[in-house]
Amino acid sequence: MVRQEYLSMSQGGAVPSTSSDIYKIGIYGWRKRCLYLFVLVLLAVLVVNLALAIWILRVMWFNSEGMGLLQVTADGVRLEGESEFLFPLYAQEIHSREDSSLLLHSSQNVTLNVRNDNGDVSGRLTVGPGMVKVQEESFEVTSDKGDMLFSADGNKVALGVEKLRVTGPEGALFQHSVETPLVKSDPLKDLRLESPTRSLRMDAPKGVHIKAAGGNTEAASNLDIILHTSEGMLILDAETVRLPKLPKGVGGLPRVTNTVYEVCVCPSGKLYFTWAALTSTCYDRQDC
Repeated sequence: MVRQEYLSMSQGGAVPSTSSDIYKIGIYGWRKRCLYLFVLVLLAVLVVNLALAIWILRVMWFNSEGMGLLQVTADGVRLEGESEFLFPLYAQEIHSREDSSLLLHSSQNVTLNVRNDNGDVSGRLTVGPGMVKVQEESFEVTSDKGDMLFSADGNKVALGVEKLRVTGPEGALFQHSVETPLVKSDPLKDLRLESPTRSLRMDAPKGVHIKAAGGNTEAASNLDIILHTSEGMLILDAETVRLPKLPKGVGGLPRVTNTVYEVCVCPSGKLYFTWAALTSTCYDRQDC
């Protein structure tokens, strides 16, 4: 309560007159109690926020270098130990320590996407539990020296290695043609070229060379076996060439002691053999 006194002097009088008025300034009653309650609630909220901030800092392991195992360095972000990402991770480069490998683990698939300037996915690598899928215009595998080992695109597949080895027990299965300068087997193993239901054809601009250094060369077919050369000769270079089912002609003079035969060729290309004589026993009257 403030007490104010106002003294006034009358213009013609010598005795002053005193007037005393009393005014009450402040908050009283229920307003004062509400104000105190609001201040108390505000103080409680402040204490709770401070406690939550301290608890978050404690749980997340915030420190001067980063957050727990996550450290912020001049080169980027360094993460120690195992980490789990619930949402996509965007990074320019990810690499492990020099003395350890980089492990990406997922209960489903691990997918790496590459986007162009428009934000569309231009390349994708998906590693799943049963397959590895690459979606790209071209795919290439290089060696540590930068040499191309394997390349594939929409038109062709190229192998840059010097030797392609197939170790499966059933060999290799090709649905269409195969172009290669050399096909050979491992030492002490047989080489078998087989077409179970269709024909097997070998073409080369300068000839086809079939060689078996330590075994036999066998060609079997349900129908015809055709050896054709457009220019040059057909050479069978071997110590012994056997045709056990070659038919016998009627020409020549059979002799008991004669074990030399003559191989004749019909105009149709059919082969047959007869007993050899001083002159050729291949006549036009032979049954071709």
